[in-house]
Amino acid sequence: MTVAPGPALVIGLGNPGPDYAETRHNVGFRVVELLAARAGGGRFSKHRTNADVLEGRLSGRRVVFAKPRTYMNVSGGPVAGLAKYFSVPLEDLVVVHDDLDLGFGVVRLKRGGGEGGHNGLRSISSAVGTKDYLRVRFGIGRPPGRQDPADFVLKRFSGAEKKELEFAVDLAADAAEALLADGLEPAQNRFHALSG
Repeated sequence: MTVAPGPALVIGLGNPGPDYAETRHNVGFRVVELLAARAGGGRFSKHRTNADVLEGRLSGRRVVFAKPRTYMNVSGGPVAGLAKYFSVPLEDLVVVHDDLDLGFGVVRLKRGGGEGGHNGLRSISSAVGTKDYLRVRFGIGRPPGRQDPADFVLKRFSGAEKKELEFAVDLAADAAEALLADGLEPAQNRFHALSG
C-alpha cells in the first residue's frame, strides 16, 4: 500500500494591497489564485503565519495555496512559517514568481539555482535555509530603454501584454499543476516546448 504524499505548499509572490494588484511583480498572486479556483475555490483566509491561505485538492493531492501578506522583499518569514505549520518538506515547496530574464509570458520550471536579483526569492532562500525548492518562473521581459528594473516590476502590464496575460497566467497554472501531478522533469519536457 502506498502512502499518499503529504501536502504541497504553493506560494504566489507579490505585494499586498490594491495599489500593487495589477503590477508585473504580482503575477505570482494571479497564478496561485487561478490554481486555488481550480482546486474548488473558496476564499483565502488570513493565517497566523502572516499569509492568506486556502487549502484544496489539485491533481489528486492536498495543496496549501498561499500569498504572503508582507511586502515581496520579506516574503521569507511567512513562507518558512507556512512550511513549518503545515509540515511541508522543502522538496514540496513551489514558488510562483515574476522573472525579468524571460520574455513576457514565457513559463519555465526549475528546482534551485540563483535568485536572479529577485529579492522575494532571496528572502525565501534565506528564511528556509536553501535555494533547493521548486519555482514556476513567469516571464515579464526586460524594462525598456534605461528604465530601472525596480520601477518596471511595479508598473502595470502594457495594453499589448494585457491581451495575452490571461492566456499566459493559464499556461503557468497548467505548468504548476503538471509539476504537482507528474514531477519536475515531465512537466519541464511538456511546458518548456509550449512556451517560448
